Amino acid sequence: MKRREFFIKSAVAGLGTAAYLKFGNNFDLFANTKTAPDNIYDLVAIKGGEADVMFNRAINSLGGMKRFVKPNQTVVVKPNIGWDVSPERAGNTNPKLVKQIVKECFDAGAKDVYVFDNTCDNWTKCYKNSGIENAVKEAKGKLVSGANESYYQEIAIPNGKRLKEAKVHELVLNSDVFINVPILKNHGGAKLTVAMKNLMGVVWDRGYWHRNDLHQCIADYATLRQPDLNVVDAYYVMKRNGPRGVSEADVVTMKSQLISTDMVAVDAAAAKLFGFDPNDIDHIVYANQMNVGTMDLTKLKIDRISL
Repeated sequence: MKRREFFIKSAVAGLGTAAYLKFGNNFDLFANTKTAPDNIYDLVAIKGGEADVMFNRAINSLGGMKRFVKPNQTVVVKPNIGWDVSPERAGNTNPKLVKQIVKECFDAGAKDVYVFDNTCDNWTKCYKNSGIENAVKEAKGKLVSGANESYYQEIAIPNGKRLKEAKVHELVLNSDVFINVPILKNHGGAKLTVAMKNLMGVVWDRGYWHRNDLHQCIADYATLRQPDLNVVDAYYVMKRNGPRGVSEADVVTMKSQLISTDMVAVDAAAAKLFGFDPNDIDHIVYANQMNVGTMDLTKLKIDRISL
């Protein structure tokens, strides 16, 4: 079912409207069973290059961008642009990565590529000082505000346990392809921000999640529908004081990236890269139990690339 059809039907129904991988010092993955075609991997872990170079190499292991974006489709790209900080502070997604993803979408034949986030700091300053505004303009994409409630439509979450409905940005509802591009970083409430947590930026009332079991709400929203592609930026990684950070002293340079269609898998791999056991991150465990994806990396065919 197409994304647009899925959300429209959800709204109407609910509301009336074996490779052992050792990656750096922290990233230990075991891949045994193949679930993808022989020439396509389930998850790609790449390190050692610039963000745009790593993405180009990694997306080929997933079948290329044309596997996800067809001619004349509209695409929405959701990076983390939540904070009024420079790229080196690692509060937001690497602008060089965002630019390359937008460019690759157009090269695959996309009609329009939109980029937005429901920011925490002033949205105009976040867009500008993150470097993402210029990056999107240079790639000919369209940067859109997420700062007005009128942009959001109320959608039912039938399988949610605590989060039963949410106001979702119209771009996510109306675009053909949804590409989720979080940055990996520490978070005081959720322990980590990765793919599933990044989706708080597509809803209007993120405060409800914080007040009503944040981990369960993150997992609940993930049951609604997975993004078509998840690209985890781990070039600069904020190891403490997240989600905003205090200074560049909070940041380590890892020059890494993780890509998968499975949010749970990519979050589990990111947790390992960060230095956590995925079993200690409640929303990863909950989403796995709710069959959103798998946190058992031994079931995946993983391509490990070192540049």
